[in-house]
Amino acid sequence: MNKKLGKLRLQNYQPLRDVVFEYLRSAILNGDLKPKERLMEVQLAEQLGVSRTPIREAIRKLELEGLVVMIPRRGAYVGDISVKDILDVLEVREVLEGLAAFLAAERMQEDELESLRQVTKEFWKVFEERNTQGMVEKDNEFHDKIFQSTRNAKLIHIAHGLHEQVQRFRIMYFSEYNTSKTLAAEHQAILEAIAKRDGQKARELAQYHVRMLRDAIKDFEDEE
Repeated sequence: MNKKLGKLRLQNYQPLRDVVFEYLRSAILNGDLKPKERLMEVQLAEQLGVSRTPIREAIRKLELEGLVVMIPRRGAYVGDISVKDILDVLEVREVLEGLAAFLAAERMQEDELESLRQVTKEFWKVFEERNTQGMVEKDNEFHDKIFQSTRNAKLIHIAHGLHEQVQRFRIMYFSEYNTSKTLAAEHQAILEAIAKRDGQKARELAQYHVRMLRDAIKDFEDEE
């Protein structure tokens, strides 16, 4: 039984099946439910304080999203994240991050820049504390602020479409790879380029930032 899951906070305006779906979906994306972990209807119903019916409906919906896989005669399991999946996402993300940083250097307002500085400092702090969840949150916040500052709705929408894969990857990355200090330094460099309004430099640094993540994963796979 997963001890990280607690009782649901029921909302009168939302059907129970939707509440359960969003709760389990969030647990998968945040890493509370791990890849390959079995989802047992009876135990989940007991933990969340609901009947098995909304659990079953939520699992079916999660399967359609690719977050859960059904194995014949064995049951439901949290979908795994393959190295190929991660590398494919980062390949696309490299281009998007570069464009976002370039546009941010042109369009980011001073109050947004100050907010980005604060997040960069906070990332260093959680790194020093070895706070994995904090690093995941601050890394997510750092990149989101850059995308939001572009004021390009299409770019933000495309990046949001990759959010789930990136979020699950962040959880795994900060848990298994020990390059957070390098990431913090790269965040700092991107911030400084944006602050100097050097779009081309910001683009190069942002793309390098993602490329280093891809290379680290490839190296790790080769070692395995």
